[in-house]
Amino acid sequence: MKESQITEEILQALPSPCWLLEEKLLKENLNILKNIKDETGVKILLALKGFALWKSFPLVNEYLDGCCASGLHEALLAKEEFQKEIHTYSPAFKDDEIEDIAKISNHLVFNSSNQMQQFAKKAKAINPTISLGLRVNPESSVAPTELYNPCGLYSRLGIKSEDFSEDLLNDIEGLHFHALCEESANSLQIVLNAFEEKFGKYLPKLKWVNFGGGHHITKEGYDRELLKQIVTDFKSRYPHLEVYLEPGEAVGWETGPLIATVLDIVHNKIDIAILDTSAEAHMPDTIIMPYRAAVRGAKEANTLPYTYRLAGNTCLAGDIMGDYSFTKPLKIGDKVIFEDQMHYTMVKATTFNGIKLPSIAILKEDSSVEIVREFGYNDFKNRLS
Repeated sequence: MKESQITEEILQALPSPCWLLEEKLLKENLNILKNIKDETGVKILLALKGFALWKSFPLVNEYLDGCCASGLHEALLAKEEFQKEIHTYSPAFKDDEIEDIAKISNHLVFNSSNQMQQFAKKAKAINPTISLGLRVNPESSVAPTELYNPCGLYSRLGIKSEDFSEDLLNDIEGLHFHALCEESANSLQIVLNAFEEKFGKYLPKLKWVNFGGGHHITKEGYDRELLKQIVTDFKSRYPHLEVYLEPGEAVGWETGPLIATVLDIVHNKIDIAILDTSAEAHMPDTIIMPYRAAVRGAKEANTLPYTYRLAGNTCLAGDIMGDYSFTKPLKIGDKVIFEDQMHYTMVKATTFNGIKLPSIAILKEDSSVEIVREFGYNDFKNRLS
């Protein structure tokens, strides 16, 4: 875990619950990504589905080449707040949105030949400079679970080689594949080999290839030298191609926590700390994935003297973050810090049960804190109207 600058004084001054981005840690990640760019010539995009705290975009903009969007709203955010390249892909575009998407996108990637036939000419008529592409399914993935496996059985994401015909190249300039989820450079090599085996014959006629996301580039232990070699070797085989990566988690990885407060402690054969946050509403990955958030200063249950089940403040019986042990007893009013909650978690959060969303703050490099947003009743109400 990266070294945090959060002090007790900062903790007590923040609203609760609160997502706190540490600008210094974000900058560390961006410098790693810039090094990859500088040494390979690859372009790196910010995947907004994984990190969309747009108040930090002026900093991110200095290092990355643009954004990849999953639809109209993300594309609009990229245009308004990032103002570099915009690459838009969706499993299916809607007829009443394609015009606005095409106007502001540099790359537009279709998921199927049906979608391309429906929208390619319209997109080109609206924006003659737009570069069209297709997502393909290399039928190879090292995703940790089927829920996050884009190449799994019956996947709806991308065209398989058996369904890809050469006449599709008449309307496109690039191919996109995405088959990783917080994976290593070794995993990329496996997928890239499969991609080249199935689609390599088409590459001489194209202008770009997008390697998608899921590259855990900023995680400790990731083999960045191998990534550089993979990209460099690919570019040597296809020197005419522009190569893109679009990580989300690698940008926001370990850049800040979700900070919560203990509201009550109850006992039912075990001690249970009820927090002012919620797994269901604010940390859904802890429920839908085999994922357990690290808690600062805590270890596995029964490892340290005092063990608690950390639970959310909703009516869902399973609104539980997990069992953790601490060196000291928890008290009402204590802060609980869930590590590494800036990527994916924030963009998935809801107002289930009307539970107020965590505030959003940025800890600047000079140790000052900017409260970016606090949520209230209208945020809950407007989601229902």
